[in-house]
Amino acid sequence: MKARVLKTFEGLDKPVDALLIANSVDPHLDQSFFYFFDAPSGLFEGSVAVGHPDGQLDVLTSPLEAESAHAAAKVDPSARVHTVERDSAETMLPKLLDGAARVGLNYQELTHAWYERLAKALPSVTWVDASAAIRKARAIKDAEEIERLGRAAEIGSKVGREIPSLLKPGISELDLASEIEYRMNRHGASGRSFGTIVAFGAHGAEPHYAPGASTRLAPGSSIVCDFGAFYRRYASDITRSFRFGPADPEMREVHLTVERAQEAALATIRPGVAAKDVHNAAAAVIDASPFKGRLIHGVGHSIGLAVHDGWHYGPKVDDPLEEAMVFTVEPGIYLPGKGGVRIEDDVVVTHDGYRMLTTAPRGYLEVPA
Repeated sequence: MKARVLKTFEGLDKPVDALLIANSVDPHLDQSFFYFFDAPSGLFEGSVAVGHPDGQLDVLTSPLEAESAHAAAKVDPSARVHTVERDSAETMLPKLLDGAARVGLNYQELTHAWYERLAKALPSVTWVDASAAIRKARAIKDAEEIERLGRAAEIGSKVGREIPSLLKPGISELDLASEIEYRMNRHGASGRSFGTIVAFGAHGAEPHYAPGASTRLAPGSSIVCDFGAFYRRYASDITRSFRFGPADPEMREVHLTVERAQEAALATIRPGVAAKDVHNAAAAVIDASPFKGRLIHGVGHSIGLAVHDGWHYGPKVDDPLEEAMVFTVEPGIYLPGKGGVRIEDDVVVTHDGYRMLTTAPRGYLEVPA
């Protein structure tokens, strides 16, 4: 992962002698650790990665993760693995950072407890916030990352095609969510990339709704399914919306409006375009419809080692799109008390536009009850 370490150093506003990524315990793991060190498995709780200006990487890990760490180092000659007892990684840091006066930290993810441990172990070091450089490096994916994101998106797309066949009267939101996650694993996922959202009827008006066991599918319901897979640590995120049973002209128009909004957003994507232009293209379509004001979130976010990979865009984000960025495009319309529609896809920016990674059908679909 030498190229990733070097890319991060190049993006720093202030020079440092080293970069240090420290993991706490799950769920307080810094995914940037795995950006620099591509271990095939393991949590690496309490582990530390130290990147050097020449691209070399020192990894301190406990015996618990040693096998996975050494497997990764065999295919990455820039990585050196040091096995230490758990919760004692800082005992080796003075040696690894000998002569380092300024060290970059990922302030965005570092726990306060780790900061205190580092300050005690290295009292003469000046700490520098390297969060922006790390975020920028991770936002532009390399070929290996794009391949894994594509595989994760393919898994989500396969399940998206299968959902209509799973819609039966009486199935609960939680049962459908469980079936979606089971099928993702059957198609090769290592797990879900976030808590699966299944929302029936009025629940669909809540974008981050948690599915329940007591809400069951009945004819005349609209359905929102938002889910994603992990593949070799990389995430996908896809949302599909359906209608079960008798049609509702208003909800059909909601769905068609969201489709048009997504198409408008997709049409803007190319390198150099301000991120806010993607959002605003979708918002303009919705605000010109009877559902003005019912887009209540930003239209997308970056995706990578985390499903929300450190960057999102909305009406005020001026960041220009760059080739090899991967992010979601997910406009939605939400009608409190009635339901909602969201359509979400993962895309990668190409030299002249974009390529869709998720491929499940997006059109309006009424599933017979």
